[in-house]
Amino acid sequence: MQYLITFLEGIISFISPCMLPMLPIYISYFAGGSGETRKSRTLLCSLGFVGGFTVVFSALGLFAGTLGAFLTGHRTIVNIVCGVIVILFGLSYLEVIRLPFFGGMKSGQKVDGVLSAFLFGVIYSVSLTPCVGAFLGSALMLASASGTAVQGVLLLVTYSLGLGIPFLLSALLIDRLNGAFSFIKRHYKVINLVCGIFLIAVGILMVGGLLNRFLAILS
Repeated sequence: MQYLITFLEGIISFISPCMLPMLPIYISYFAGGSGETRKSRTLLCSLGFVGGFTVVFSALGLFAGTLGAFLTGHRTIVNIVCGVIVILFGLSYLEVIRLPFFGGMKSGQKVDGVLSAFLFGVIYSVSLTPCVGAFLGSALMLASASGTAVQGVLLLVTYSLGLGIPFLLSALLIDRLNGAFSFIKRHYKVINLVCGIFLIAVGILMVGGLLNRFLAILS
């Protein structure tokens, strides 16, 4: 169930107010040619881009999981600290408090191949971090609380899949999804409310040391 949570966090990151509006710009970086050539190029470059930020996020998960492994003897403290941080992320998402490092992203680069797209994903993951910071941070806190490097990597790979799969689908179907994107944009307030409550609930469970028990009940 931890993996389901991080996967959902990835999907929610994708529809965040500063990520979704930039999507057509990202995809335009990868598009070229026409017809089937354009579609195949867009898909391959999108795969490279997703692979790039997946590598970076997985490395962060490895670090968080390794750090958690060193702190296994202080599991209660780790849960409390990580839970409080996740609660702060949730309050920031609800705009109860403002964390200045959760800003938006800027554009301005062209991609001309799969390798370039991969490097673009690696470099742009730094710019993605402020935009998806609340849910990426929550995934990292879960990775740290897991207490193992392997689980930390797997959790962040799962997060990256949640963020990457909708991106790939959108790259293929961008012309058909304008209505869905418009609906999401019109309901950002409700989406942010649900997202913030979701993060706060996860944080409270972590602080109380109840997250694993809750996940065990659900599974």
